[in-house]
Amino acid sequence: MTREKSDLSRAFSEDGARKTHVGGQALLEGIMMRGKYNWSVAVREPSGAVYTEEHDLASGKEKNGWLYWPLVRGCRALVESLVLGFKALEIATLHAYAEEDEGEEKAEEKPVSGTACEAACEQGPEHEAACEQPTRQESEFEFSWRDDFGRPDTVIDALGAQSSLEVVGEAEGDAPEPVANSKDANNIPSAKEPDSEFGKKEMAISMVCGLALGIVLFIVAPAFITNLIVGEYDGNTLLWNIVDGVLRVAVFVFYIWLIGRMSEIKRMFGYHGAEHKTIHCYEHGLPLTPENARSFPRLHVRCGTAFLIMVMIIAIFVYTVVPLNALIAAWGVPDGAPKLALVILSRIVLMPVIAGVSYEITVRWAGSHPDNPLVKVVLWPGMQMQYLTTNEPDDGMLECAIAAMKLVLDREEAEAEQAARVEQAAQAEQATQATQTAQTA
Repeated sequence: MTREKSDLSRAFSEDGARKTHVGGQALLEGIMMRGKYNWSVAVREPSGAVYTEEHDLASGKEKNGWLYWPLVRGCRALVESLVLGFKALEIATLHAYAEEDEGEEKAEEKPVSGTACEAACEQGPEHEAACEQPTRQESEFEFSWRDDFGRPDTVIDALGAQSSLEVVGEAEGDAPEPVANSKDANNIPSAKEPDSEFGKKEMAISMVCGLALGIVLFIVAPAFITNLIVGEYDGNTLLWNIVDGVLRVAVFVFYIWLIGRMSEIKRMFGYHGAEHKTIHCYEHGLPLTPENARSFPRLHVRCGTAFLIMVMIIAIFVYTVVPLNALIAAWGVPDGAPKLALVILSRIVLMPVIAGVSYEITVRWAGSHPDNPLVKVVLWPGMQMQYLTTNEPDDGMLECAIAAMKLVLDREEAEAEQAARVEQAAQAEQATQATQTAQTA
């Protein structure tokens, strides 16, 4: 009897021949996909319909070429992915719970409509209060610390299942506001509207709070515990960094496992699995249907989870190599809190370096050499983590992933056709000029 392969072995052995740069991110009841020219969101609304929206991507390489240098591009990609992830999460939150908001809106609007207000006034003084309520055209979206707090799970796949990240953030200008079933980013009104549900201020607060939480959980807490277990940093630097790194990974794994018990996050991890299956389906050259996508593993070798794990592993090596002991000795930093504070500060300062190195290894090198046996070793920890960050999706989740994927692929096909037409026109013009030159001669 043939033993059924695990998702891990299938992800490595059945990787599609057609590699794609398209990557994605799981959202609340939806999926975000990003390509070379645009990024799209597909969200399952309470009514059962799939809401889709897309926005342009613009490269800033011509203006800021240094952001594409090795090591630097990893930091750029991480920041861009975080920003884009929050924008996509905003859209998903607005439409995944649209029915509740509409219900509140109708309840607010009923007493203030013209005829209803007049009728209320005629019924007596006890009903006149209804006439004094201000008209509310749109339900307001209030920032929720419970739903919108910057949790790492919301951007767990922000780097996407892609071999390279050559697309960057949105074009210059304010973030657009979502409109129903929009397929044209140019028709989206500006976020400067007074009633903009989730503005830049709230998004910035959420990102800063999420970053602060990450620093406390994955840098400060492990360093503090390590200091209690091992002792002072310069007493045994190598052991200190190893214990600190192991604790950091353990905290991260436990955190992901813990939030994975929440019903909303369970479904989000299901959408993460749907994203992977859809990309597998495309890379194998099959039509994008739930039936075809369902047969593929929920794990993917180019998932951004591998990047997050690699960051923690690379950190051990970087922290060990950096001559922090020399600084401690030169500055005469005393034992206890001052020395621990310096160690923690050095870890925060070195985060961009670690992110850059991790990006070069997991995204650039591993993504460009998928058949290299060493790649499997490098990606193995991240692949194991995907068992926690992905769940088997249902057909509805696959439909959302496919809808988002198609918007990106359609745009790239249109851009390719446009480039082909331009090339043909240029060749025709060259041929005409050559003919005219020959006739003149």
